Amino acid sequence: MRALLQRVAHASVTVESEVIGRTGPGLLILVCAMQGDGEAQADQLAAKIAKLRIFPDEAGKMNLSVKDMGGGALVVSQFTLAADTSRGNRPGFSTAAAPEEGKRLYEYFAARLAGEGVPVETGRFGAEMKVELLNDGPVTIWMET
Repeated sequence: MRALLQRVAHASVTVESEVIGRTGPGLLILVCAMQGDGEAQADQLAAKIAKLRIFPDEAGKMNLSVKDMGGGALVVSQFTLAADTSRGNRPGFSTAAAPEEGKRLYEYFAARLAGEGVPVETGRFGAEMKVELLNDGPVTIWMET
């Protein structure tokens, strides 16, 4: 699985003019299941993200996890993280998981992250979404299992 984490002051996702998910201070997590991924990769990614120390402590040092600082996560599916740009000018997405499996793993990942003690809200798989965020830092981290 691939994920792009952004430390945010706040983030929201809107579908058809309705806000369907939001978080205050915490993480915006864009996530993509790749071909061959399964629950083990989602488990690994959720556990790592829940413990990743990228929030400032009282001394301003990145020493706290999203759980430590009491933050939440907005998890948004984004198959374009599978983009292959090695040939031509149009990215290919053939390495992304098939839509049914991608949706299953996206939902499983969000549930596992919540199971790690992080409050989670989500976007809507396959929907045309508008994502707004206020990046904090900025801190943006790429992760891959």
